[in-house]
Amino acid sequence: MKRPNELAREEASMATLVELTSVFEGIASMRISQIKNQVVHSKVFFDELWNIYSQLRVDTLFSFGRDTKAKIEVIDKELFIIITAEGGFSGDIDQKLVQLMLESYDKEKNEIIVIGHHGAMQLGQRGVEYKKYFKLPSKDTNINVTPIINEVQKYRNTIMFYQEYTSLMTQDVKSIELSAVVKSRGSDNEKIEDVVSEETYIFEPSTYAVAAHLERTMMQITVSQLILSSKLAQYASRFRAMSASHQRADESKTELHLAFNRARRGVKDERLKEVINGLKKIKAGAKK
Repeated sequence: MKRPNELAREEASMATLVELTSVFEGIASMRISQIKNQVVHSKVFFDELWNIYSQLRVDTLFSFGRDTKAKIEVIDKELFIIITAEGGFSGDIDQKLVQLMLESYDKEKNEIIVIGHHGAMQLGQRGVEYKKYFKLPSKDTNINVTPIINEVQKYRNTIMFYQEYTSLMTQDVKSIELSAVVKSRGSDNEKIEDVVSEETYIFEPSTYAVAAHLERTMMQITVSQLILSSKLAQYASRFRAMSASHQRADESKTELHLAFNRARRGVKDERLKEVINGLKKIKAGAKK
């Protein structure tokens, strides 16, 4: 049996762990609330851009905002972009996301861009090569995704693999075609009353250039929102992990406290026995 002073030290260490997990749990909860508000604001801006864009375009072609004058040679491959955590404190959701991507990955047909260091580590451990790696943005506002969009424009198609927040206790992994998500999000919007056309507005340098700029902007918003969605799921996964750790640590602290009390009582009982035995010996010696 451990001595009371050893159990007391263990209980103090566990109490520190209880406090730390509670702090991390609170931080994750706060960040979840902040990201939710940011997603709502960016969706409003996206809706306004889509209303203008849908009136400018007379066809259904989505060109990923490519500049025809730049003569970008489109790579005849499908680009996979996977959004993971920067560190390894997001539970097992990154592993699930990597596994989802690898189920449809073909080295001859796909190239991979990784967002988040944890995903790069996961692919490296599996021996899967990726073309580029970007750090997961530390900020939740004004996310610069221009370098990512520049890569997207080089490929004929792009599939995004991301994490989706359902609730604090439930997160999911999903994949979606980038151009499809832009168009599907816009198809649900109602057009504004103001008619945006060449008859009512002058577009410089051309209507096509303005439409291409709107496509790039909407892709930037969409990619930013998918990054925020992944971060939201990561924080929720972290909250769940910290909540479970907090509960286990609290239970362990309670068990250690009970063990400490038992050990202390055991020491007192042992000392009492020694005192009683000593008195008996003294009494027996006095009779002789």
